[in-house]
Amino acid sequence: MKTTVIAVLGGLLTLAGIALLVLPGPGFVLVAAGLAVLATRFSWAKKPLEYAKDKAQEGVEEVAKSPLRAAGAVLAALVLVALGVLALAGVDLPFVNAFTAVVLILSGLFLIGTVLFARRQEKLEQARAHRPAGRRGTAGAYRAAPRGD
Repeated sequence: MKTTVIAVLGGLLTLAGIALLVLPGPGFVLVAAGLAVLATRFSWAKKPLEYAKDKAQEGVEEVAKSPLRAAGAVLAALVLVALGVLALAGVDLPFVNAFTAVVLILSGLFLIGTVLFARRQEKLEQARAHRPAGRRGTAGAYRAAPRGD
């Protein structure tokens, strides 16, 4: 029973991620999440998981380093959420039913979360890089000072 649940959940996440590779959204992040779930029970999922994790990390890093890309991703996410909400509110949109509307909303929210996570990680990295060097013999969170001090 547990294997079946893992297979279905991992498969759905992976398929949603594959769909988001061509639609706006964090495709490789969901593919990696789906493969990670599958890899807990199926050894064949471990090899593609490594590739998907690398691609997801590259995408997150690109969004983190470029405020313009982050803004574009958030704008795309807001459009997805707005389309989903409009469809659920009864506006007739082509190719959108209730299920698609919910997927659009969830994709948009997931994309916003991914962008916020990426930007936060980038700010933490920048803060770590700009900390003053510590002094020898002191315990602290600073980088080690060069040996010339």
